[in-house]
Amino acid sequence: MAPVDEMGKGTARRKRLAYQCAHRGMREMDLILGAFAERALASLTGAELDQLEAVLDVADDLLYRWIAGAEAVPPEHMSAILTRIIAETRGVCGAS
Repeated sequence: MAPVDEMGKGTARRKRLAYQCAHRGMREMDLILGAFAERALASLTGAELDQLEAVLDVADDLLYRWIAGAEAVPPEHMSAILTRIIAETRGVCGAS
């Protein structure tokens, strides 16, 4: 059996996630997640894609507060991908 990407399913999933990241509804989240998707999506593993999908299930305003550091991320929502998004965003924005 061919790997998932060779059958097109992995590619379709990544395209769907790229669109969802860049079209959230809250402009700030479009920019943050869209830029993350452009940088990282091609190299994410299947497990990391699952984590990104879970991040996308969070409401924009709440996710923005977590990324901006205005609220702590609840342990049940913390993942390696969310940690990476937060670190990369704060690094680019210069926020602490």
